[in-house]
Amino acid sequence: MTLLDFVIRLSLAFLSGALIGLERQWRHRMAGLRTNALVATGAALFVMISFKVTGEPSITRIAAQVVSGVGFLGAGVIMRDGLNIRGLSTAATLWCSAAIGSLSGAGFLIESLIGSAMVLFANIALRPFSRVLSRTPEKLVEEEISYAVRVICKTENGAQIRSLLLQLANEENLVPLRLHSETGENASISIEIRLSSIGRSDAAVEKIVSRVSLETRVMAISWQVVP
Repeated sequence: MTLLDFVIRLSLAFLSGALIGLERQWRHRMAGLRTNALVATGAALFVMISFKVTGEPSITRIAAQVVSGVGFLGAGVIMRDGLNIRGLSTAATLWCSAAIGSLSGAGFLIESLIGSAMVLFANIALRPFSRVLSRTPEKLVEEEISYAVRVICKTENGAQIRSLLLQLANEENLVPLRLHSETGENASISIEIRLSSIGRSDAAVEKIVSRVSLETRVMAISWQVVP
């Protein structure tokens, strides 16, 4: 490899990485102009080592090591925000920058330009389509429904009824939110359990009420949907 070839390949890798990074910088991503330019330049330098070292059998061996190294770099830009993961596109862009730099370093100049164009197309042109596809129609979103089941029973049976209510709620995949007991008149106790479900689960609640009503010391039982 002549010095001119070295400069041309390295320059193209730098410019391709900078072009990709410019789009990232414009969108205020963590890995922007300099990071992508450096990744592409570094990948090209590593690949071109194989041309400079006598007896190097294949450039693919060094390129494989570049892929592994960039994987660690990409992991550094991925963050967790609550239940969401941020930075995956930026990490993938860094990975592509390394591939483009490797192509440039190996002498595939036209291919590296095509690769740069495809990365920019993915980050710019596909963005509106990805937003449309990820937007869930509001009518398909099921809201959380809360139910209140109220049981009046003899005081000595309070612990048994509370345990039964919790067991039945678990069997019907309902989430207990609150369990409250209040002593009433005539040695009775009022037990109220709040249950939550995604979407309506009237049939499941009715099944719980029917089962509890079979207990001998249950005096009254009712349920309703609550805010």
